[in-house]
Amino acid sequence: MVRLPLTAEEVQRGQRLGALLRRARGGRTMLETALDAGISPETLRKIESGRVATPSFPTIAALAEVLGLSLDEVWAEVRQPEPGLDPADRLGRGRLVS
Repeated sequence: MVRLPLTAEEVQRGQRLGALLRRARGGRTMLETALDAGISPETLRKIESGRVATPSFPTIAALAEVLGLSLDEVWAEVRQPEPGLDPADRLGRGRLVS
């Protein structure tokens, strides 16, 4: 399977998701949080650092549950558009889609 490059908006959304998860994790260790969510610590590290900008829904849902976040809270935080972002990227027109 060939993955298309991420748009600028997708990268920024991934960074906002990572920041939200780090804040919500607070004093909990990455290991504890990851294991409680049923994912590897490496996966959580990549999500928090923004290296995995588009994690799967079950992964996000599991992390939200473990961290006491509602999915509505996560979506509200992550979907905020960045000022100055090209509107074409916002609509997904900034890349080729098959």
